[in-house]
Amino acid sequence: MNEREKNGPLLDNGEESERVLIVDDDPSMRTALLETVKRLGYSAQAAIDGSDALERLVRFRPWLVLTDLRMPRLSGLDLIKEIRSRSPQVTIVLMTAYGTIETAVEAMKLGASEYLLKPFSMDLLERTIVSLKAGREEGLLAVPLAQSTESRAILTQDPGMVRLLSTIEGVAASQATVLIHGESGTGKELLARFIHARSPRAHRPFIAVNCAALPEGLLESELFGHERGAFTGALIRKIGKFEMAHTGTLLLDEISEMNLPLQAKLLRVLQEREVDRIGGRDPVPVNIRVVATTNRALYREVEQGRFREDLYYRLNVFPITVPPLRERAIDIPLLAKHFAAQSTSRNGLPLATVSEAALAHLQRLAWKGNVRELENVMERAVLLAGDGPILPEHCPSETPGEAVGVPLRS
Repeated sequence: MNEREKNGPLLDNGEESERVLIVDDDPSMRTALLETVKRLGYSAQAAIDGSDALERLVRFRPWLVLTDLRMPRLSGLDLIKEIRSRSPQVTIVLMTAYGTIETAVEAMKLGASEYLLKPFSMDLLERTIVSLKAGREEGLLAVPLAQSTESRAILTQDPGMVRLLSTIEGVAASQATVLIHGESGTGKELLARFIHARSPRAHRPFIAVNCAALPEGLLESELFGHERGAFTGALIRKIGKFEMAHTGTLLLDEISEMNLPLQAKLLRVLQEREVDRIGGRDPVPVNIRVVATTNRALYREVEQGRFREDLYYRLNVFPITVPPLRERAIDIPLLAKHFAAQSTSRNGLPLATVSEAALAHLQRLAWKGNVRELENVMERAVLLAGDGPILPEHCPSETPGEAVGVPLRS
């Protein structure tokens, strides 16, 4: 069996999202990398140099390529150029023992997502892969993220919202922790994504955790991760959200729902920039930006002993308050038309028009559920309107509890 055959067949029938290609001319390094990648559950192949890698790229179709810098026949930088021209969707990590700032910058310009300086620990490699995969699954390409954010959070004519977005543009470029206040449905998570998309971390992972959606015990494991055997049922090591967000942004949604012991652990992460996995012996360094949201007045939670004062001040470096929809009624027609167009497109229906009477009616409603409620109302109105325009009778009544009963669009 020759050296290339030892590193795996060229063909692989697994899912593309589960395949990793390793490129290194050092046999011992290839073996160590293969073992680590396979332990993470990926299908892996190894190439002995850049030319071998290009042959495997076509048939193996990996989502991630880990490549050395100095290799015979084709260098790591030249390989990055070739991969970018042939398979631009592939994520690339450059590994080298000959690291300089100039090399790192050149690799990033050519299209590498990460740069690891040898010797590095397999634990660091594991965290890097988990972080890159998380970002990929979140769909964190800069353009789509910006578009999806602007389609909802930045669609505004309200002078107050315009000023708010202008302020956010300024803080996004910093590393400051941001605390976003606002009622449910006002678009707090969308603003968090907006901040991330306009930050230096835009091409890094954006990881969101809803603190209200998980039981206390599960939330700790979800955030901090755990080692194998840390507790009953911990059969494998779990990488927590803090580590998954490494080099990127972590959104802690509804932070006020976090219990006091967990708040103490979060405070330590913010202060020390390291996390302790449950059952772990050594802390793991993390480089993250934290954005938190809440629908409560956190200072009152502090006064009542439900939220740590020191954590409050750590999070409240740059506070943002998102106004409820009823305070930006000028935006209701704009958003209503937008959501109606989205709904017709999503459901494969002819474009629905919203009558002036319906728009005026919508502006008189209370909107306790804010923008999220308006989106749901327009989804229903599109279906109720049939082939005609959306009218007031297709929308909720100003009298609570009065049902809307109109034939569905056919």
